[in-house]
Amino acid sequence: MSGFGYMLAFIFVAMIANNVVLSQFLGICPFLGVTKKMDTAIGMGLAVVFVVTLASIATWLVYFYILAPFGITFLRTIAFILLIAALVQVLEMFMKKSLPSLFQALGIYLPLITVNCVIMGVALLNIDLEYNMTFSIVFAIATGLGFTLAMAIMAGIRERLELANTSEFFKGAPVTLVTAGILALAFMGLRGLVTI
Repeated sequence: MSGFGYMLAFIFVAMIANNVVLSQFLGICPFLGVTKKMDTAIGMGLAVVFVVTLASIATWLVYFYILAPFGITFLRTIAFILLIAALVQVLEMFMKKSLPSLFQALGIYLPLITVNCVIMGVALLNIDLEYNMTFSIVFAIATGLGFTLAMAIMAGIRERLELANTSEFFKGAPVTLVTAGILALAFMGLRGLVTI
């Protein structure tokens, strides 16, 4: 496989076949909490793409240029948490000033990006899978876009379900969880389709 073909396969696997939400089950809280409307789902997804990319760059640099050379790699989790928290604070201040309507719509879920396991999961996977800086960035962007895709699909389905004629006992959380399960089955069916 050529270098370009390998990179496309890598992106497909990170974004679709191993979708962080629907195949690895990370980031379920915002997946279920923010997907009632398409605009908030997309906004949250793009915020996660931004934060996960910056966090991947920062954590990779800190790990390979500070923690590993000094033999203190056991501090990676706490160092990564501090970096991610700082990045989310900067994003929150930016959105409050520049995008106040999206800031209001995301509400409590924006600061929760700090503890979103997608961000930490990608940072740790970059180190554990020994990706170089280029692959770490591509993996972060593809994973973030996969998260956004899952959010958008779920938001579209939930907006349609609001108009559907369903039983009162099935509305709300039950239909949302069943829908999430069916989506997860569909995405997990793509595992192994492409091997890298």
